[in-house]
Amino acid sequence: MFRLSQYMRELVHPTPVRTRRGDGPVKPVVIWNLTRRCNLRCRHCYTTSADVDFPGELSHEQAMGVLDDLHGFGIPALILSGGEPLSRFDFFDLAERARSLNFRYLALSTNGTRLIDSTAQRVADLGFDYVGISLDGIGDMNDWFRGVNGAYAAALQGVRECKRRGVKVGLRFTITEDNAHMLEDMLDLCDGEGVDKFYLSHLVYAGRGDKHRGDDTQHARTRRAMDILIDRAWVAEAEGQPLEIVTGNNDADAVYFLNWVQRNFDAGRAEHVADHLRAWGGNSSGLGVANIAPLGTVHPDTYWSDYTVGNVKTTPFSELWTGDDPMLATLRQRPRPLKGRCGACAFQDVCGGNTRIRALQVSGDPWAEDPACYLSNAEIGLGTPEGERLTVTPFRGKRHDPAHRFF
Repeated sequence: MFRLSQYMRELVHPTPVRTRRGDGPVKPVVIWNLTRRCNLRCRHCYTTSADVDFPGELSHEQAMGVLDDLHGFGIPALILSGGEPLSRFDFFDLAERARSLNFRYLALSTNGTRLIDSTAQRVADLGFDYVGISLDGIGDMNDWFRGVNGAYAAALQGVRECKRRGVKVGLRFTITEDNAHMLEDMLDLCDGEGVDKFYLSHLVYAGRGDKHRGDDTQHARTRRAMDILIDRAWVAEAEGQPLEIVTGNNDADAVYFLNWVQRNFDAGRAEHVADHLRAWGGNSSGLGVANIAPLGTVHPDTYWSDYTVGNVKTTPFSELWTGDDPMLATLRQRPRPLKGRCGACAFQDVCGGNTRIRALQVSGDPWAEDPACYLSNAEIGLGTPEGERLTVTPFRGKRHDPAHRFF
């Protein structure tokens, strides 16, 4: 995850750069897909979920044991996801146990359609640190994406139910060719509803998302989306607006932002931001993030379901994560053994090689270049071959000038 607002803030209120994480096993953020059952049928679902019972999912006792192991291992954050996690028969038993174990950060990732009445109240009473709700457009666009009429209205009601109870809420928006034109409308929706965070997710070629890779935004539209987000994030910081903006699943966003900083700020501030981005290090699959799937299989991230480290039914997560798995070991290398444009990129220490599962799905090689990198050769330090045109979108408007309000 690229925390755009956080790094934008460094331009105004600089903080010391933390120590860069090492190459070995660290305590990861764990995204736990509790179940594949879901009441929606999203076109880009990476778990190919459906509203049926799936055999082989963890029993209540097994799931409770996983919680104890994760707590004992000292993971920094636990995100309960799905499918639709609220569809799992013992969701609240697991959530209550997780809260009693005092995980430092406990989040819920949901489609929001079930966050009504007593369910919303129980979520609020549990004290989740964050509830992320998925919306992929306004009105009918979202319903088309999510395969159920009325999904937009139900999810928006879920947002309001959470906000009314004082729960921190974020909206997640997966951008494709079909809905890219609604990005600004989604940001306006966040402002209008008092949403705390906006998460733009780039499409990952996994699950049903792999079948719809042709819908992935063209590079020009991705750049336009980033221009919009950078614009909004700067104004939010300048005017003290609360909306936090983050992106996910395309770590080239960090390099795009850094290029913007270098064009608009002095060298000292640009280098300060670059130092923070290097300390972050970009893609953290297999290093700072891990996934437990509904059947108990452990993966380098939520999209890498084809590669299994092991299964928590037979081996504790803590042992699997600190073992000698060869893929995890290679993912933790810095630099990674990247090829093509990614291997030659001058910003590997910022991007980390971007999303490896996307490279794997397209080329069959997890170390090939990420096809969704939208940066030109010149922007990643490779020069500009003849015939390649570098287009830089200027930062327009007095209100959005980098000197606005602060300098």
